[in-house]
Amino acid sequence: MSALEERRSNKSRNHSIILENREKLSVSGVEHVNNFNSEMIILETVAGVLTIKGEELDVNKLNVEDGNVSISGTVYSIGYSDRESFGAKGAGFLGKMFR
Repeated sequence: MSALEERRSNKSRNHSIILENREKLSVSGVEHVNNFNSEMIILETVAGVLTIKGEELDVNKLNVEDGNVSISGTVYSIGYSDRESFGAKGAGFLGKMFR
């Protein structure tokens, strides 16, 4: 299976978020973990780029093959953006920085 075919099959996967008491977060449909630290985690999902902000965030389980991620810590916000706007913001910021 080529990378393109695999990515297309990932698109057919479901995406869900389960948040328990703002302390345990389970996310399915994850394609890639872009970045994470104790205050912010950025995931690429089949539904777009998901940004999780909080305190003492930790990735407990990561299985990108299955598309499942488990996170613990205090969650303050969860937000989506599409890949195009996420990439454009990064390019714009870096472009300004290196002028």
